[in-house]
Amino acid sequence: MTLMQLNYIITISETGSLNKASELLYVSQPSLTSAVKELEKELGITIFNRSGKGVTLTNDGAEFLLHAKEIYGQYQSVMEKYGKGGSYKKKFGVSTQHYSFAVKAFVDMVKSYDMSQYEFAIRETKTRDVINDVSTMRSEIGVMYLCDFNRKAIQKLFSSAGLEFHHLIDCQAYVYLWKNHPLAKETSICFEQLDPYPCLSFEQGDNGSFYFAEEILSTNEYSRIIRANDRATMLNLMVGLNGYTLCSGIICEELNGTDYIAVPFSDDEYNRNTTMEIGYIVRKNMALSNMGNLYIEKIQKYLGIQNPQG
Repeated sequence: MTLMQLNYIITISETGSLNKASELLYVSQPSLTSAVKELEKELGITIFNRSGKGVTLTNDGAEFLLHAKEIYGQYQSVMEKYGKGGSYKKKFGVSTQHYSFAVKAFVDMVKSYDMSQYEFAIRETKTRDVINDVSTMRSEIGVMYLCDFNRKAIQKLFSSAGLEFHHLIDCQAYVYLWKNHPLAKETSICFEQLDPYPCLSFEQGDNGSFYFAEEILSTNEYSRIIRANDRATMLNLMVGLNGYTLCSGIICEELNGTDYIAVPFSDDEYNRNTTMEIGYIVRKNMALSNMGNLYIEKIQKYLGIQNPQG
């Protein structure tokens, strides 16, 4: 049984004539008759009663026609969306921890395409959601970081989810705060100096592990801590409450403005600085799309990575 045969049956039933159907289908009447007989033989039923006045559906034929229309209708819907001139738009999504450079690269990538022809999505979200989105192919790429503290636990999740991590850049931790913060003019800031001010942390959900934290020193006891779930709120809390967060130090002024600065974090015996290895995750053994490759190129360019490798 073929889609062509289904179309023949539907057209014959609508016209009530093999001759008229052959004209509409641009196929000879003998070929049309032969195709119908082949289908009837395959199905083991008689679809049409033939007479000098034309053709009519048998009871089996009428029942089969309902299925034929349903199947052929679904085929037409698929072709209307995905076929030449269809409405289908290619999709590309990125899921990321809260990095303005990841958004900036996304903006630069999208500008290279006709947005009317594509569906783009960028999701700044929780660490677990970044992993899940890429694992389920909701997003092609995920951007996140590893450090000595979380590496073993997070890489175990990568392995079970069928993902692989690609290195982009290593960063030391910085204190990110408002430009008018009392500590803003310091050349470096230690943990003790931060104690009077609220630590701002991105929320990881009720079941969020310490390993999912986007900030270093996530296991420390903070006398003041506020959790937020988006960058805009985080920035507002920096201004309104003199809050701070520990970050990579990579700031995109084009998106975040010039009201925020990053000061090197100075570690001590109990609060060690750590290297933040920022990279991206993709599904194992899956080649990046053209959009995916361009997105990574834009990130590498923004981060100043020379001779980028895919």
